[in-house]
Amino acid sequence: MTLAATTVAASGTPGFLSPTGVEIAFLLVGLVTLGAALVTVTTRQLVHAALWLVVALGGLAVEYLLLTAEFIAWVQVLIYVGSVVVLLLFGLMLTKAPIGRSPDADSGNRWAALTVAVAAAVALVWVVVDAFRATWIDLDGPAAGTTEVTGASLFRHWVLPFEALSVLLLAALVGAIVLSRKARADAGPAAPGKEGAR
Repeated sequence: MTLAATTVAASGTPGFLSPTGVEIAFLLVGLVTLGAALVTVTTRQLVHAALWLVVALGGLAVEYLLLTAEFIAWVQVLIYVGSVVVLLLFGLMLTKAPIGRSPDADSGNRWAALTVAVAAAVALVWVVVDAFRATWIDLDGPAAGTTEVTGASLFRHWVLPFEALSVLLLAALVGAIVLSRKARADAGPAAPGKEGAR
């Protein structure tokens, strides 16, 4: 009997030295999601960034499925992958963003952005580790994130953030339309055909 099996038999709970198939899949999908997120924020091609964002958000949906939270997984797909990214792509098309490399996409504040990102990541990891230090989630047990329980909690306690998200999507769509109409108005008087007619 191995040391890991002896530890599991003695404590009654699985250990980190004996990962299950679900845990290995969770780790691999997490690495792919992290890689896609890094490419999203480092690429200089806006359309590629939006497409890599689809991969990152889809990876999060797979992680939710592995945690038996199927309702949250489908909400992730419908709202973020199906709405936010599509809205982002429409915004890029309406504002006539360049398809290739765009030097304007780099604001020159990389070190400030990196500092804020590292600080936010450290704070998030510390909060999660501190909250779940002595908690073990049994992935082989009964599903705890069922659609009924999660939906009731979402629409009972989280109605305001849910509606705020819909207002945010509407504001992004209106902003894209306003920017596209302003660009057309600025380009209108400079058209060579109109000057030739005069």
